[in-house]
Amino acid sequence: QVQLVESGGGLVQAGGSLRLSCAASRRTFTSYAMGWFRQAPGKERRFVAHINWSGGITYYADSVKGRFTISRDNAKNTVYLQMNSLKPEDTAVYYCAGRGDPKYSGSYYSLPQSYNYWGQGTQVTVSS
Repeated sequence: QVQLVESGGGLVQAGGSLRLSCAASRRTFTSYAMGWFRQAPGKERRFVAHINWSGGITYYADSVKGRFTISRDNAKNTVYLQMNSLKPEDTAVYYCAGRGDPKYSGSYYSLPQSYNYWGQGTQVTVSS
């Protein structure tokens, strides 16, 4: 079992930046594909970004492309989400997710059901 713990959320003005971190409890994290999702009040959980085990392949939702960057440091068992040029519509609880399957090809990366480990979430609020 892997535990994922997010941090770095908070309140920021529109146009500002935040960096979210997701720390994994096990070394096997290095073989996991990872994703970030977000959920605004009253809405379904939506895909934000995905990174493969090595960090060499990344995908982004159109709404964040060019503003957000996903990265990972396998030596620290940590994945990051750098968020720049934040907008009020980015306000949500952000969740880190992991796919604990070294053979995972990355298919359906934007679907929550493709991931089997989840963090507890961290709140991001962007004021206008």
